[in-house]
Parts: sequence; structure tokens; C-alpha cells
Amino acid sequence: MKKGLKINGNLIVLIIALVVVVAVFSLLNHNYFTVVNMVNILIAASLVGLVAIGHTYLIIEGQNDLSPGALVAFLGVLSALLVSKGLGFFPTLLITMVVGGAVGVCNAFMVNKLKLEAFIATLVTQSVMRGFAYIICNGKPVGISDKTFIWVGKARLLGLPFSVWLMIVAFIIFGIILAKTRFGRSVYAIGGNAQAARLAGMNPQRIVTVSFVMMGLLCSIGGIVYVARMQSGQPSANVNLEFDAITAVILGGVSFAGGVGSMPGTVIGVLLIQAFNTGLNMAGIPNANFWQYVGKGALLLIALTADYVRKVNNDKRLLAESKKNR
Repeated sequence: MKKGLKINGNLIVLIIALVVVVAVFSLLNHNYFTVVNMVNILIAASLVGLVAIGHTYLIIEGQNDLSPGALVAFLGVLSALLVSKGLGFFPTLLITMVVGGAVGVCNAFMVNKLKLEAFIATLVTQSVMRGFAYIICNGKPVGISDKTFIWVGKARLLGLPFSVWLMIVAFIIFGIILAKTRFGRSVYAIGGNAQAARLAGMNPQRIVTVSFVMMGLLCSIGGIVYVARMQSGQPSANVNLEFDAITAVILGGVSFAGGVGSMPGTVIGVLLIQAFNTGLNMAGIPNANFWQYVGKGALLLIALTADYVRKVNNDKRLLAESKKNR
């Protein structure tokens, strides 16, 4: 299994790709490579980044989650409703995180106990959460005026918004957990071979449950931050958020086959996706928003192709080593 910082070759390729994207769009629009725009890219990437952290764990485990976009929208509307009813910021944050964690437990239950494929289980959750997002607010955005919420949306430190710092801290903490702790090693182990991990004394179902709960908590924080930035909860928000996150994670070198990937790769994948999206909008391309779908689809195809090539090469290497050791 390859993990941590061992996939330096992939990281180098990703960094080169990011540099090329920035260089191309800088040539097309001289305002692209500016401090203001770079900060805007980080702001736009912050929510995708939080969700991508959860996907990194799940996909390494051989799981998936299609519900984050709908869940973030629902939790955002819920938090806006709670605070509009006079509940303070911190009680609202606590309730929102409890609900997000509970949704993660439900996803894990469907996968572990009902034996549904994660793709199907979380597709169900996606539909239910999007429906509830509209139902609890009658399909209308919910504005907020709470001072703490507004501060979270506007606060800056060293020129970077609170949401960006939150993403950076989350990447560092969850990156260390993945690369340096027993739980992180367990994530790689069950992704590589769940049966072997079970025979080694691990509990794959518990690890999967923790990862789905982690995703729910990250979505809770993302929903709060999104509402604080927009100053309203919007039931139609964050459509295809999970698509961007999954694309970033696969671009970053996490394998759909499981057992392979790293958080540094995910970081660069998130920045690459957002740099590309922003570049299309600034390049003056007609219908740029529509071309984003085409571009992201192409990026995902490239990532999946690279993942397949890595898997084939790894299988060949393992076969050669097994023959050598006979």
C-alpha cells in the first residue's frame, strides 16, 4: 500500500499541472494571478476542501458518499432557522453537528448493516436531505442577522478569511491523523483488504462508521461557514459539491480501488479544481459555467484513467515481486 507522502511522483505531476493551469489562465486574463484572485480561489475552495477531507478517508476505505452537497444545504438551512428563532451561535453549531453526525451514522448503518453499496445508500440520503432542505424552509432562503454568524463570514486573519484558515487547519489535523495514527493505518488496511484487516483484529464496520460520522461533522461545519458567508441558508445551494470533491480527491491520487492516497494529494487536487473553475469564468469564454461541467468531467476522466494505470502498474509490480520471491 502507498500512503502518506510516498507518492511523490504523483504530487510532482499535480503541482506541475496546477502551475500550468495558473500560467495558462494568467496569460488569458492578467487579473487572474493577483493576490485578490488567489484569495478568492481559496475562499471558493474552502467548502470543497472540507468535504474532500471526508471523501479522502471514505474512498481510501473503498467507500463513497454522494450526499454532502444536499447535506450541507440542509444543515445550512437548519442552522439559519435555529439562529433566526433566537438560538445562539454555539447552541446552533452543536445541534447542527449532532444532526450531521446522526446522518453519518445512518449512512454507515445502511452500508454496514443493510449491506447496501455506499453509492446507493448515500444517493438515498442525498435525495432525502435535499427534500428536507426545501421542506423546513418552504423552499425559501432563510436570512440571518446573528452577529457571531456574520463575524464568522467576514473575519480575516493575515488577509485570509476564517473559512480558509478553517480549511487549512482541517487539512493539517486530518492529514496527520491519516498518515501518523493507528486509525489512519486502519483506514488504509481495510481499503487494501477488508478481510485481512478483520483477521488482523481490526473492526472495519466501526472504522467505516467513524468515517461517515466524520463526513457528517465536516458537512455541518461547512454548512455553518457557508451560511455565515452568504448570510442566508439556501436549500438549492451546493448542487454537485460532492462531484467537485470526489474529482479533487481522485485527481489527488486516491484510488477508487481503495488503500491508496494521501491528504497532500487531495489538497493539490482541490486547488487544481478551483483554479480551473475560476479560470474558465475569468477567461471570457461564452457559457463558462456550462463549460465547467465539461471540463470537470474531463478532469475526472483523466483522474480515473491515471488511477487505472497506477493500479495496473502496481499489479504488475506485485506479480513480478511474487515471482522473484518463489
